Amino acid sequence: MANLRSKGIISFTVIHNDFKLKKRTILKECITSFIHSSGFALQTISFVFCNDEYLAQINKKYLNHNTFTDIVTFDYKENKETLSGDIIISIDRVIENAKKFKVSFNNELYRVISHGILHLMGNSDHSKSERVDMRAKEDDALKFYDKLT
Repeated sequence: MANLRSKGIISFTVIHNDFKLKKRTILKECITSFIHSSGFALQTISFVFCNDEYLAQINKKYLNHNTFTDIVTFDYKENKETLSGDIIISIDRVIENAKKFKVSFNNELYRVISHGILHLMGNSDHSKSERVDMRAKEDDALKFYDKLT
C-alpha cells in the first residue's frame, strides 16, 4: 500500500500572461486529498498553465497531434501506487469549455485538473465508454475542491 502520509510535491507554473492562479496552498491541499482518497501516494506533479498555442506545440512535438486540446498529461510514475507527472493545461480551452458547458471557469479548471490526475491514476478516455466513466470520476473529484468556493 502506498504511503498516504507522504505529502509529495505539487508545483504550479503559469506561462499564460493573463491568468492568475489563486489559492495555491488550498488547491494543493484539495489535490492531495483527492489523490490520497483514491488510494495513491503523491510523489511530484507539476501543473503548467498556458495558452492554446503553447499546448498545441507540445501536443504536436511529443504526441504528433496537430490539434488544440485542453490538457496533455505526461506520466512519470515508477510504480502503480505513486503519482508523478506533468499536467499541461490550456487556459484558453478552459475558458471556452466553461462557456460551452455553461459552468464557471473554476468548475471547469478543477475538472480539467482532476482529469489530468485521473490519467496519472491509469484512467483512459479513448473510447466512448471510457469517456463516460472518466466524466463520472471527474464529477466525483469535484467534491474535493469545495474549500475553494
